[in-house]
Amino acid sequence: MQAVRVKYRDCQKYICFEGQRTFKSFLDCVANKFDIPTLDLKVYDESKTEVDEEVFEFLLKKQDLGVLEICLPQDPNPYDLLSSSASSSLSKYSADNEGDSDDTIILQQSATRKTAEDNRLSHMIEDILTTNPGGERIMNEYARTKSLTDGKRRDMVKILVAQMTSEHGTSPSRRVKEDYSKGIIALFPNLADPTSKFGYEHYYNAEDGSGFLAWRLKFVQREASVGRQKAMCQSLTWGPKADRYPFREENCPTTECLCCEAIALMKDTAEEAIVKEKMKQTFTYRQKMVHDPVKSSEIFTVFPRFQDIAGMIEQDFSLMFGDATSAKFLEKWPTLYKQKVIDQSRGLTQTGNLQDLVQNAESTREVKNGWDSDMSSILVLVHILPPSPLGRKRPGKISARHASDHIVKFIKTGTSIQGHLESVMESSPPYLLAVGTQRSAIHKYFIVIDKHAVPCKSPDSLACFDELFKAHFVFGTSYNQYLVNVYNFLQTTIYEIDVDTTKVNPRVAELRARMLH
Repeated sequence: MQAVRVKYRDCQKYICFEGQRTFKSFLDCVANKFDIPTLDLKVYDESKTEVDEEVFEFLLKKQDLGVLEICLPQDPNPYDLLSSSASSSLSKYSADNEGDSDDTIILQQSATRKTAEDNRLSHMIEDILTTNPGGERIMNEYARTKSLTDGKRRDMVKILVAQMTSEHGTSPSRRVKEDYSKGIIALFPNLADPTSKFGYEHYYNAEDGSGFLAWRLKFVQREASVGRQKAMCQSLTWGPKADRYPFREENCPTTECLCCEAIALMKDTAEEAIVKEKMKQTFTYRQKMVHDPVKSSEIFTVFPRFQDIAGMIEQDFSLMFGDATSAKFLEKWPTLYKQKVIDQSRGLTQTGNLQDLVQNAESTREVKNGWDSDMSSILVLVHILPPSPLGRKRPGKISARHASDHIVKFIKTGTSIQGHLESVMESSPPYLLAVGTQRSAIHKYFIVIDKHAVPCKSPDSLACFDELFKAHFVFGTSYNQYLVNVYNFLQTTIYEIDVDTTKVNPRVAELRARMLH
C-alpha cells in the first residue's frame, strides 16, 4: 500500500492505492478521489517536471516524493507558469556574465545541484526525526551542543534504520544507505568527519560495509532471521507470540487503502469514540504488524493512541479471545485463587519479604510502605513459582524478591516518567510502573513496553495487572524470563489459553493440579 500527496488545482489530498503500484492504477485512484476523468491526465512533481509511466515506479521508492500535481488537458502546465520569469532571469544572468567561461557555468551548475541535493537529503532526515518519538530530543541536543552524545547518536541511528527498512526492506541498496549518511551530515554538519573523503563514512562506508547505519542494519537482519526461525517453531509452544486469528472481527476494512485512511483519521481526531471504533477496525492489520519482525518496532508510531487513550489493550485482547476469556482473571482471582495462593505460601521458607507480602495480602487496611492487598497476593505467587535457573551461559538464578521488580516498579509522584523511560532497555518485557506517594497509595499505573508508557484503564492494582498480562498478547512480546512460570500458570489455569499447546515447568503443573482439585 502507498500513500501519496496529490494536488489538483487548489485541492490537496492523500491518495492511498494498493496492489500493483502502476502508473495506471495511480491515475485511476486520482480520478476517483477528485472525481475527474482519467483521459490525458498529466502528472508533475514539485520541480514542475512531468512524471510519466517510465519513472513513476522509481519515484515511488523515493523517501521525499513530495506533492504530485495533476493537470487536465485544458489546465495550464505548471512548467509554463514559470517559463516567462525563468526566461527573463536567464537572459539577465547571461547578460551579466558574458565574460564568464563555459567551465565556470558548469562548475556553478554542479555546485547548485550539490546544494539542492544536500538540502533534499537534509530535509529527508529532519522529517524522519521530527515524526518519530525521540527525534525532537535529538534535534534539540544538537541545536544546544552542536554535537550528539553516544546515546542520542544510537537513538538517531535506530530511528533512521527503522524508517529505511520500512521503506526499502532489510537489505536497502548502497544508494539508499549513502543518501541517509549524506543527509545526516547535511542536517548536522558538525557530525561530519573532516579527515575522511566524503565526511560520512563513519555512518556508511561502501568500500567495506562498515558504519553505524550498516551495523544497525546487520542487527535488524539478524533479528528478522531469528523471528522467522521462532515462527517456524511456534506450533510447538503457543503463547503471547503466537500468530492467531481474531475471536471476532469488527467491520474490518476490506483493503489496506481503507486501513491507511482509518489510521490517518485516528491520529488526528480528538473524539475518543472514533479512535476506539477505528482501533477495532484496524485490529487485524495491527496484529500483522505485531508479528512482523521488522515492522513490530513501529507499532507505537503507527498507532500512537495506545499512549493517550486508556483501554485499548483491553479492547484488543477481547477482540483476540472474546469477552468471556478477557473477564476470567478479575472474576476468579479475588473469589477463588487469591486465598489459595496465600494458603500455598505457608509451606514455603518464611523470609521477611514473603511474610510482609502475606500480611499485606490478608489485610483489609492500608499498610504503610507496602503494596495493597491485591498486588501483594500477586507477588506472593512469584515466591510460590520462583524463577528457574537459566543455565551456565546466562545470568544465574535470582530471588523471588528481585523477580517481583520485573512485575511492578514504584516511583514517587512528581518523578519524571520520561526520565524513567530513558533508563529502560529498548527490548525489555512489559511491566507496571506505579506512581504514587507510597506503595499502598498509588494513583496511576502505566504499562512500560519498549520505552513507551501506556496508561492503564483503571487505578485498581488487580485490573492493572490483568492489563499487563494482556499486553503480552496484544503486542506479541515474550514473558520476562524470570516470570515465565508465573505467567504460564495464569495463562493455562485462569485464562485457559493454549492449555494443550503450552509446555510448562513441572512446578507450574503441580501447582495447577493443587489449585484445580
